[in-house]
Amino acid sequence: MNQNPDLSQLFQNAQQDGTLSAQAAQALSVVDIGAQIQAGLGTPVDDVQSSDVMLMTMMPDDSGSIRFGNNVKAVRDGHNLVLDALTASKQKDSILVHTRYLNGFVLYPYRPVSQAVRMDTKNYYPKLGTPLYDQSIVLLGTVLAKTQQFADNGVNVRSVTLLITDGADGGSKATAKSVAQIARDMLKTEQHIIAAMGIDDGSTCFKKVFQDMGIRDEWILTPANRETEIRKAFQVISQSAAQASQTAQQFSKMAGFLN
Repeated sequence: MNQNPDLSQLFQNAQQDGTLSAQAAQALSVVDIGAQIQAGLGTPVDDVQSSDVMLMTMMPDDSGSIRFGNNVKAVRDGHNLVLDALTASKQKDSILVHTRYLNGFVLYPYRPVSQAVRMDTKNYYPKLGTPLYDQSIVLLGTVLAKTQQFADNGVNVRSVTLLITDGADGGSKATAKSVAQIARDMLKTEQHIIAAMGIDDGSTCFKKVFQDMGIRDEWILTPANRETEIRKAFQVISQSAAQASQTAQQFSKMAGFLN
């Protein structure tokens, strides 16, 4: 199969299937994000020997404030905790994972969870900014493209996506409204869970930030800026991810972190 799928065709197919609105497609049509989305697609659909697939996608914050807040280890360990939970799942052979940092660095494209790269002191050193809206569009676009690839090949697919930040957006060209147009289309299909963790920075109302991005209240976590609280939040996420991986039926029953 072509290693570099035609993104415009995938998104056009999604529109024809009724899973992507014209507004969301417009938000994804920015010329400079195509290569970024391609960088995350990873494992070709033909290489996945399963008729039922789950995609787990994470975007850890790699802004300097994570380091200044002494939360590097907590975020690193949290990402790895989610991988551990999915690796222990009975359905691990049908789970693909992808991690892209908040500033666009692809730690690994979609691949079987057994081949995921763990975050460590060598590959994670937060020192950049917070282009939350721009990179959320890239990340959700990657999830959508990968989902459509599977759908076009007759494979049942569902996804869990996690955004992590300890600050409000800074420097994005895109808006929260553009992110929301994509997120809401995805959520309407009931094939996707989009979750967000806002680590308290003392000034940002993360609930409003994420609501404006189209994320539902029940999938928003706002831990205090302490390692123990961040770890607890990641434990909740890892349990939810493991639960979501079990069956499509189980996935459809999931009601959020707050229930």
